[in-house]
Amino acid sequence: MDPAITGSELLHEGRFLVCKKLSYTDARGIARSWEAVDRTGSTGQAHAVFIIARIIPENEIVLVRQFRPPAGKLMIEFPAGLIDPGETPESTAIRELYEETGFQGKITGITAGGYSSPGMTGESIILVSMEIDGAAYPGGILPGNHQEECENIEVFRVKVDQLAAFVREMEAAGCGIDSKIYTALTFCSFGF
Repeated sequence: MDPAITGSELLHEGRFLVCKKLSYTDARGIARSWEAVDRTGSTGQAHAVFIIARIIPENEIVLVRQFRPPAGKLMIEFPAGLIDPGETPESTAIRELYEETGFQGKITGITAGGYSSPGMTGESIILVSMEIDGAAYPGGILPGNHQEECENIEVFRVKVDQLAAFVREMEAAGCGIDSKIYTALTFCSFGF
């Protein structure tokens, strides 16, 4: 028997998130329940993008640091953002990279949606890889960002071969590290 959702009870609805109690039948046919969080207005499509943006030829990665209330600390992350209604993942990535960092780049790859924390949420997120022309931002320059009023984002240009040291430095300073960065470090160490 295939597991299946049999019901959903709304427990709370906020501006961005809903909390639900899901009823489901497991692979043995046993009825069970699960608490889950989802994005408001969830349509079954990807909810967000995160962007791995490389500055070429400097071979730098663009990272951001911002306070995340659920984690209770400053977090080191890739630039990211929600896909607005009617927007494509590609246009979201271009918009979010510019808003959060001030950088403009070209898309070099895009994945299907993956799940960020499937034991807690059905939120899916798409990886968009981008390249930024380093000649447009010479000497380690950081362009001004165009953040929303509620955002306070600090931008970093990190050499790929110094990424592990940068992460250790940020951890020592008390920052949380988005798990996607650890995944990127692992892939880099295997030569991907």
